Amino acid sequence: MLGPVILAASRSDRMRRLISAAPVTKQVVDRFIPGESVADIVPIIEELTGRGLELTMDVVGEDITTPEQATAARDAYLALVERLKGLGLGERVEMSVKLSMFGQALDGGHELALANVRPVVEAAAAIGTTVTLDAEDHTTLDSMFAIHEELRRDFPQTGCVIQAYLFRTEADARRLAAAGSRVRLVKGAYKEPAEVAYQQKHEIDKAYVRILRTLMEGEGYPMVGSHDPRLISIAQELARLAGRKPDDYEFQMLYGIRSDEHLRLAAEGHRMRVYTAYGTDWYGYFMRRLAEKPANLRFFVRSVLSKG
Repeated sequence: MLGPVILAASRSDRMRRLISAAPVTKQVVDRFIPGESVADIVPIIEELTGRGLELTMDVVGEDITTPEQATAARDAYLALVERLKGLGLGERVEMSVKLSMFGQALDGGHELALANVRPVVEAAAAIGTTVTLDAEDHTTLDSMFAIHEELRRDFPQTGCVIQAYLFRTEADARRLAAAGSRVRLVKGAYKEPAEVAYQQKHEIDKAYVRILRTLMEGEGYPMVGSHDPRLISIAQELARLAGRKPDDYEFQMLYGIRSDEHLRLAAEGHRMRVYTAYGTDWYGYFMRRLAEKPANLRFFVRSVLSKG
């Protein structure tokens, strides 16, 4: 399986230098990350929302090694909120954050991440939108869920992400499927050991369906994070069986992947949110997109060979 190899490369400084130096890389990265600054991304926001789509914005960057970098990450999100304020799009454009970017892995990281993310959540609420806490590797999740619970006391619309490939997630879903919750379900994109996670695609897919059923039958707001046509069809059927209307849940897909499907679902009346990343520290995000889906890797390889 190439996925684990690519995920290992995402942590390699040598591979980072090699891939970043390849002339074709920027062209390919632009497919998934359409800008480096807030100014770059505003036209994308306006274009996609104008086509009936919703967005969640991610400022990329996870290799945080100092408190100063964590503060800079906070400030980058606050700058995004300031630009969104003038667009008047409310909940159509929300934000996704990785707590690692806010200093979670540093000494005293739990308290540091909470202190840094809270102003972003507060600023988002002030302009009528919200924040979803992305899931990272399994060692960070207890901290993430604790921060999520703390933030929801003052900002109950704060969302979180759960990953189908982890054994713990079925129990997490039952706990989270409560009134007022917002939960995005994804398959998972980190290299996890067999002691904590399913390793085979068919096992992950079955777990995804079980967990999605729990969310659809619960009282919260499910966010279906998948590009898999079969899982999208199953999600629609589970929503129907649970008596959910089209605005009682939503689909989420990555910018640059299956864009025609984004528009098709929106045209059918579904809420369709596009996960849109931007920023200069793109390497880790880009490598995980290659690891998640073989078609992404084939696209990259073809582009390299065509320029070779």
